Amino acid sequence: MYTGRVIFSQLMDVIPKYKFRKIVDRYKGDYRVKKFTCWNQLLCMCFGQLTFRDSLRDLTSTLNALGSRRYHLGIKHQVPLSTISDANATRSWQIYHDLAMVLIHTARQACSTDDDDVESTSKEIYALDSTTIDLCLSLFPWAEFREHKAAIKLHTLMDLEGSIPTFIYISDGRTHDVNVLDMLPITPGGIYIMDRAYLDFQRLFKLHQAGGRFAVRAKKNLQFYRKSSTPVDTDTGLRCDQIIRLTGPQSKKRYPEDLRRVRIIDPDNDQNIVLLTNITDCDAAQISSYYKQRWQIELFFKWIKQHLRIKAFYGQTINAVKTQIWTAICTYLIIIIVQKTNHFDVKLHTMMQILSVAILGRMTLKQLFSDESLTDYNPQSRNQLGLFDF
Repeated sequence: MYTGRVIFSQLMDVIPKYKFRKIVDRYKGDYRVKKFTCWNQLLCMCFGQLTFRDSLRDLTSTLNALGSRRYHLGIKHQVPLSTISDANATRSWQIYHDLAMVLIHTARQACSTDDDDVESTSKEIYALDSTTIDLCLSLFPWAEFREHKAAIKLHTLMDLEGSIPTFIYISDGRTHDVNVLDMLPITPGGIYIMDRAYLDFQRLFKLHQAGGRFAVRAKKNLQFYRKSSTPVDTDTGLRCDQIIRLTGPQSKKRYPEDLRRVRIIDPDNDQNIVLLTNITDCDAAQISSYYKQRWQIELFFKWIKQHLRIKAFYGQTINAVKTQIWTAICTYLIIIIVQKTNHFDVKLHTMMQILSVAILGRMTLKQLFSDESLTDYNPQSRNQLGLFDF
């Protein structure tokens, strides 16, 4: 029988300790700290995510009730509620942001090597969108959204190859989505799929000049003239494939070059979709396929809201909220890395549910997820969209 470390400790091995210490030193996270270090804080927050703790009191009560077993999680001392509350409120959330960036790099490498048949020259395709998390205005007055409502937004750029967020910006609810284009990291040759909220021709032209390619949904009042047309197969839902020039007084100044206009009919939702893009090296059907992949980011938002603790927060300050969100993202990335590096044929949802009850078990991760019943999955029996069908 396996008598080694508990499941939780094996999961935390994914985090490179040396890099984490360097990050902590950069922000002086452990300055004048005697017992409850940043590493202990991270362990507590990840434990809360994996075991679905809904409040800080719930988290600390559970940890302290473990007694001597808490030592095997890597936490040597009891965790008073006030101690972790103060840590979340005062220690820089940038520590966990930088750790997430390290884990994102590891997760993308794991996804790129997961399938030996995937070509190394495959295109990098990203989806950009945001989701709103409602808050109580009396508890979070800094997150003012409307007159009687508070909220924050998670602006996310997601790599569609492995459903991995590569960029996240947390703002108050009043920040318009299009402003995120100013801070977006642009990969030359990367394809960015966006909804109509990001239609700003000046910003899109900067993205174009930086070497990025985009496909964005157009608005109904678009002013343009057609320069040329390419025949399309209407049986596939395509209606037109045109090269256009903008003619609006401001838009033609902000985007002075040609654009490609592709119109698609979506019979399932009875929608007329018009896309604007600067991609010229593929046919209209491929551009339509790119835009359809944007739905993955909607599934990502739905998944993290259902399975991570990012709707009920452990603290009320900006720092505490951002710390919890970034440690939640770290937890998500840890599960992704474990799944990909061990080639587990188990859905993320199933992994989270199993880990929540087996977190203190003494077995290897492969033993935990080797049960064939975990992979029994009939997609025809479900009555809703699947999430993360990798």
